[in-house]
Amino acid sequence: MRNKPKWLALFLVLGLVLAACGGGEGGDTTTTAAAEEEATTTAAAEEEPTTTAAAEEEPAEIATDVGVDLEAGTITIGLLSDLSGPFSPLVQIINTGHDLYWASVNEAGGVNGLNVELEVRDTGYVVDTHVQLYEELKSQVVAFGHSTGSPHTVAINSSLQADGILAIPLTWYSGWSDPAINSNLVPHGVPYCIEAMNMIEYLTTQAPEATTIAIASSPGDYGQDSNAGAVMVAEALGLEVVYDGTGTIVATDPATLAEAANGIAGSGAELVWVTTDPTSFGGVYGQALAAGFSGALWSGAGPSWNPALIGPDSPIAEPLANDFYISQYYAPWAADSPGNQMVRDLVEAAGAPPLDYYAEGVIEAKIMHEALLAAYEAGDMTQTGVLNAAKSLESVTFDGLAPDETYVGEANDRLQRLQFISRPDLEGLAGGTSTGATLVESDYTSPTAAAFQFDAACFALEAG
Repeated sequence: MRNKPKWLALFLVLGLVLAACGGGEGGDTTTTAAAEEEATTTAAAEEEPTTTAAAEEEPAEIATDVGVDLEAGTITIGLLSDLSGPFSPLVQIINTGHDLYWASVNEAGGVNGLNVELEVRDTGYVVDTHVQLYEELKSQVVAFGHSTGSPHTVAINSSLQADGILAIPLTWYSGWSDPAINSNLVPHGVPYCIEAMNMIEYLTTQAPEATTIAIASSPGDYGQDSNAGAVMVAEALGLEVVYDGTGTIVATDPATLAEAANGIAGSGAELVWVTTDPTSFGGVYGQALAAGFSGALWSGAGPSWNPALIGPDSPIAEPLANDFYISQYYAPWAADSPGNQMVRDLVEAAGAPPLDYYAEGVIEAKIMHEALLAAYEAGDMTQTGVLNAAKSLESVTFDGLAPDETYVGEANDRLQRLQFISRPDLEGLAGGTSTGATLVESDYTSPTAAAFQFDAACFALEAG
């Protein structure tokens, strides 16, 4: 189509606008939990984990090796972050959530008197760079507060295992629930595959007469794990897949956006599932709209959504608000829960703009906080000690911000099936009362997802 470069350029600009709002850092950075003076002691008190294994009495001796300096009173955590690649607008905000959380913890006395510092590296969402930066940081940090991207995390997983180091994946690949893969990983949130089952079955409750679905995605684990779940639930529900563009969408190739858009528009589908980055999603949706396609309900994996898609300068804001259902791994900004209020308090105390993605950083940091407290209680804050502590956590709760997690028990029992569903909120975004998402379902799981028996990843992702 003649206007596809215009669509791509528009959404690249929108993504950059959101990135600027996020206040994230570019390049390689070292932080000390970012601007501790901005976080209040009150926020810190609210932030204490509710399922901590904190010691009532200090152990007689604490074992350490890398990343914990008892004399200096510091704990160093690594973040392998996409700060300049396709998910950078989101990850920059997530990193700010880490900064605000740890600033509040440090202000309240740290982890039993030890202040947490962050070593942040920009991987650019490039696997080789990710591996290189892991090798650089593993001799400086006690654990990795996140590792962005599934192929990237798979690429370092054997090293994590050999080195005895913990990492929290910033990705919702279903393989992280597989014991054959996750010995050094503590994931959270509903996996892409299960998320697709939830969302597509939910769409059928909103369009009960629908019999057809179109699916499209980026290649690799993110898109293909998600679309594996889409195909499974379509079969279970008797939906006909009238267009399968799995792996079609490549962010750097505008022609692939047009291919997916034209395939969806030509299919006449009543439901549409697209899993890609937000910029590419906007391009696909916009071009399908321009081709005259309308009347379908759309959704996609959580990272496909960006509130800039319904921002004041977006020409697709109104139709998208009508057509789209937002899948979320945590409750949106304005949700009424103690966990959401805690995030709002942290962000407002820092004078930062309201955005949903801070929550992801806070969730990751809370999991790490629990692991550090458990390791301290056990008297072992070595890299392996923190890993073992994380794997011993029977329940981590986020006070309504996200579904509770457990890291013990059988894989099928540990599998997260709960999530949040929201609708785009043009009025709330314009009026500053929401971040563009209004909650419609909390802790939702579909019958198909609830019955699913997990024994391996929905999509096999190999290192290499």
